[in-house]
Amino acid sequence: MPELRRFVQVDVFTATPLKGNPLAVVVDAAGLSDDDMAAFARWTNLSETTFLLPPTDPAADYRVRIFTPGGELPFAGHPTLGSAHAFLASGGDAKKPGEVVQQCAIGLVRVKRDGARLAFAAPPLQRSGPVDDAALRAQAIAALRIAPEALLDLVWVDNGPGWMAARLRDAAAVQALQPDFVTMQGLKLGVVGAWPAGGDCQFEVRAFVPDLGVPEDPVTGSLNAGLALWLQGAGLAGDHYVASQGAALGRAGRVHVRREAEATWIGGDVTPLIHGQVRL
Repeated sequence: MPELRRFVQVDVFTATPLKGNPLAVVVDAAGLSDDDMAAFARWTNLSETTFLLPPTDPAADYRVRIFTPGGELPFAGHPTLGSAHAFLASGGDAKKPGEVVQQCAIGLVRVKRDGARLAFAAPPLQRSGPVDDAALRAQAIAALRIAPEALLDLVWVDNGPGWMAARLRDAAAVQALQPDFVTMQGLKLGVVGAWPAGGDCQFEVRAFVPDLGVPEDPVTGSLNAGLALWLQGAGLAGDHYVASQGAALGRAGRVHVRREAEATWIGGDVTPLIHGQVRL
């Protein structure tokens, strides 16, 4: 029998409503089946919908399951920040002051306050290094509709979802992309290019995941986390930078990256939009 459950909708990676990436969160998800969660995620038709559950790991404050309209993800960034915000705003009691520990399919993810923002510790890459497969490289070039020489790097930045990242000559080239989503089937492809020095943002990012029912994701924490580990490790980015994402969709997402001794933190503002109940 369906029951009323607490429900929150937030806008992540923005302090301005409607300019980030929306997330739907069912706070009281215990008792829902896999089919219930998948059906509700298809109904919201957002890039991700999350469901908060009691943790099974004693070190965690809550457990989350993350669904797109096309299936479940083991980890995603903007759902991590939005779910942590929903947990705290709904009266969740974290075990450690100033830090929330999220349990998800890839393990435990730490989330902390970073001034007015929340930030999660970038999980380690499960797959990294250059994409050596010639067929995958050709598919990525064709899907992005770019000349082969326009592709400066094509690397794995997979922290669970399966991201591959392409680096172009600059941010303008990233913004100008008009991808072929039919050719892109089977890929989870991120693209990054640098802005000229002196601006508010250092990189422009776009994320394409047509197989999950999200041809272009507005602002993508997991991709930015993988990019940060690669860019910083390769000497292409400093310890602190800001990436912009979402302009092609009318958004103005801002992802704040900060490398410290213990971790690289991926931060952003979370703006509440809706707080109420849903019958599930």
